[in-house]
Amino acid sequence: MPGERILVVDDEPDILSLLVYQLSREGYRISTAVDGPGAVSTALADRPDLIVLDLMLPGVDGYEVLRTLREDERTSEIPVLLLTARQEEEDRIHGFERGADDYVTKPFSPKELVLRVRALLRRTQAEPLDAHRRLNLGDVTVDRDAHRAFVGEREMELTPLEFRLLEVLMERRGRVQSRRQLLQAVWDTNAAIETRTVDMHVARLRSKLESAGDLIETVRGVGYRFRAEDV
Repeated sequence: MPGERILVVDDEPDILSLLVYQLSREGYRISTAVDGPGAVSTALADRPDLIVLDLMLPGVDGYEVLRTLREDERTSEIPVLLLTARQEEEDRIHGFERGADDYVTKPFSPKELVLRVRALLRRTQAEPLDAHRRLNLGDVTVDRDAHRAFVGEREMELTPLEFRLLEVLMERRGRVQSRRQLLQAVWDTNAAIETRTVDMHVARLRSKLESAGDLIETVRGVGYRFRAEDV
């Protein structure tokens, strides 16, 4: 909803002005930074609801900024949308591996960027439809009210998108979810995002689940399933 705070990070004045204009007209409150250190310090000071982060920054690049944000508990759960001129799949995967929630490539459509920002904020802030506020499957627990997830007694540090992915898989336990179904439920989009995006996030989630990672099964040629027998 309008009024949320967004930090926009880009060192190109024309693009920065365009982003500020487009997002401000939607009612968002905007702060800006033009380099990596400025992005980190502003994020820590302002605690924005979302960050639009350019990868090609002077000095400290966007990948390093993203890593720093994800390692600090004060900013670890802020959704980050990458803005990049890099078209190669490996570059996008590199960003997702470091905890990005979405990306837009340059040159970009201002309308598409606004829609992606809106979808990210909606996923982060929307209340789950399921009336059960806690999910317990095997050693994994998701506390929706507190937005916390545990394996046994150990709390996992999940990005908002990773939390939603785990939540969806656990809600639909025992049912195979195609990559397209997960894109729609987790990323809230039917757009032509590569299904490799889903694979990378599942791999990151399994890594954070550690010993419980095998609860997420790969169904070859179809998608993924959270094992129902562990309920």
